[in-house]
Amino acid sequence: MFKFTNRTLISFGIFLAVIALLFVLLPVFKNPLSDLLGYPLIVLKAVQTEIKGLVFYHRNFIQNARLKNEIDLLKNKLSEADEVFLENARLKNLLTFKQNAPYKVIAARVIGRDPSNWSSAIIIDKGKKSGIKKGFVSVTFLGLVGRVAEASDSTSKILLITDPNLSVSAMVRRSRQEGLVVGSLGGSLIMKYLPKECDINLGDQVITSGLTPNYPKGLLIGTVAETGEELSSSLRYAVIKPAVNLAALEEVLVIIP
Repeated sequence: MFKFTNRTLISFGIFLAVIALLFVLLPVFKNPLSDLLGYPLIVLKAVQTEIKGLVFYHRNFIQNARLKNEIDLLKNKLSEADEVFLENARLKNLLTFKQNAPYKVIAARVIGRDPSNWSSAIIIDKGKKSGIKKGFVSVTFLGLVGRVAEASDSTSKILLITDPNLSVSAMVRRSRQEGLVVGSLGGSLIMKYLPKECDINLGDQVITSGLTPNYPKGLLIGTVAETGEELSSSLRYAVIKPAVNLAALEEVLVIIP
């Protein structure tokens, strides 16, 4: 039979005292102990976050580079599609003009400009083999372009109407007033030999009169942008804005007389 002795009672009392002391001190050591055990976890979590950041950064960098390449490719394809659309529109207009024109024409592409006369002459990809000769007239569906100055077997040089060495007889479409249109160094056209009392207004259309060889009557040259009086005579002049944007030619037609 178990008996309580003094020694047993003392041991039991010490045990209870230790338990009571632990309960008293547990709140005191709880936070420092948690913090002490939490520091390695915090550091480990921070390292893990940095590693994930590096992995994701590398992955995102590669993905962004791939997407940028895809965007550039799509932009190029869109630009090419726009060019094809614009070219088709120009060729359609040229074809319509060619079909409705009362004279024979040959279509040609602009392949260059004369280095010695960059703003006043273009090179086309058709020549004598296609029936083109010096003196033939060039147009687009918008109006007059110029005149063939030289022709080889496979190419031709066209002098633009803005060249000072080129001139063509012309008339005001509305009033039928005649004059001579010549090129100028400034890139504009000047209609000369107009009587002082002539009927000509800003915005009037100027067309070929048909009096210059190889120039059919009725080709649109441009519109009147300004008028003035000659200083040394009783004549007037008019500044004509070309109907065709001569700085952006890509295709032309050559009239075969």
